Amino acid sequence: MGPTKTHSSRPDLRADETAPKQVLYVLMETSCPYLAGRRERKLMTEIHGPDAGGTYGRLSRAGFRRSHNFAYRPACSDCAACVPVRVQVDAFKPGPSLRRVVRLNSALRIDDRPPVATEEQYAVFTRYLSSRHDDGEMAGMSFADYRTMVCDTRLDTRLTEFREPDGRLAAACLTDWLEDGPSAVYSFFAPDLARRSLGTYMVLWLIEAARRRGRPHVYLGYWIADSGKMSYKTRFRPIEGLGPEGWQPFPV
Repeated sequence: MGPTKTHSSRPDLRADETAPKQVLYVLMETSCPYLAGRRERKLMTEIHGPDAGGTYGRLSRAGFRRSHNFAYRPACSDCAACVPVRVQVDAFKPGPSLRRVVRLNSALRIDDRPPVATEEQYAVFTRYLSSRHDDGEMAGMSFADYRTMVCDTRLDTRLTEFREPDGRLAAACLTDWLEDGPSAVYSFFAPDLARRSLGTYMVLWLIEAARRRGRPHVYLGYWIADSGKMSYKTRFRPIEGLGPEGWQPFPV
């Protein structure tokens, strides 16, 4: 059985009630990749048209994330563990531990590039998956799969590379730049450099990049209280979570 079209023509877009209608589909239930023994169901819609960036910006503010040219949001029948979160850029001030991460990585050379996949990136990406997420749904991705993940976009998407002084690729971050700030799609780093907290450093870099561009938010995807892999997101305070009352300061 394929996806079911919903009778609703658009998601909950309280922040912009003038938004154009968006056709949503309800996908079949599958095993939850984050919480053992749980089942997940998603809403999905296509990102297309001459204002694809504006469309996805509205969807992002409504808690959606992007995969290729589709946006999705959890719609689980008996679980609301996935909380969309975003950093408040202007109010963010890194504490001592985050400033230490910046110092550890101060020698990195940063190259903000168009979304073009390379074999070098893929080699680091596969090592990262093997060390961190070898049981995840992305395990076993081919270079063609990786290239599609990077290049299949209708948005202002960038792939930022972080290189050691000797030119070695240390980390990379795939990011969609929206009207109100960047949305981190996926990031990865060389596993032998784990002690440098490169995942945290890339978020800090995004926050500063958003500040330079005058963007108020950095979207970090979903936070789940019982998922240790997502606990790092609450280090970037003040942070907001999306709930029934809209975006609110997150009490973490």
